[in-house]
Amino acid sequence: MVSGRTFQAVVRNPLYLQVAERIREAILSGGMPPGDSLPPERELAEQFGVSRASVREALRALQAQGLVVGKGKGLVARAASGLLSEALTHVVRLRLASLEDLVDLRCVLESAALERAARRADRTHLDAARAALDEMRRPGVTAESFHEADVRFHVELVAASGNRAMHLVMLALRDAMARHLLDALGTEGPDVLKRLADEHATMLDAVERGDAAGAAALLREHIEGFYRASVSVPMETAR
Repeated sequence: MVSGRTFQAVVRNPLYLQVAERIREAILSGGMPPGDSLPPERELAEQFGVSRASVREALRALQAQGLVVGKGKGLVARAASGLLSEALTHVVRLRLASLEDLVDLRCVLESAALERAARRADRTHLDAARAALDEMRRPGVTAESFHEADVRFHVELVAASGNRAMHLVMLALRDAMARHLLDALGTEGPDVLKRLADEHATMLDAVERGDAAGAAALLREHIEGFYRASVSVPMETAR
């Protein structure tokens, strides 16, 4: 007996969408790292076997998605975390979530990451975190340099967890919260910067000796204390 079921016709995406999907896959898979320049329009057309008009439309689509930035011959691939950080920034600006919500999210994410990092003892990332700590403790360090080292320290500790999704979200949170952090640090004196550096050192020591619970607790205390005192965020972080 022949089935009475019918099927829809196969629909092929327009060429420009096929080209956009191939470039998108290269960016998201890491085959085209963030910051890499895209080949010229003519070269892309030759590689894909399509017209330059199709390439041009593909690049416009990727720019609209935020995966490619720049103009003309200066188009470069963009990190996927940039898309997420923009989304988080817009969420706060539109008051769909507050800065306090982002701080809560960071506490939950980073404390879990530090627990994993303490169990894994990834020397590469922990050594990078130690180097960032040394920069924070450098005599005469400026607020901007301290901020850069601070961010690098936390990103390396999350990377030490070995969880790529946690790392990606941490990068997005870093970018979404960067202005608030830098503004707050810019009003602090050397004594506060020293205290913050000491707190980072205590956290790193806990991770290095494998104290997962201790590292997570120190992280929450550090983040909540800083934002409560410096950014005027009321903290009721869920444990």
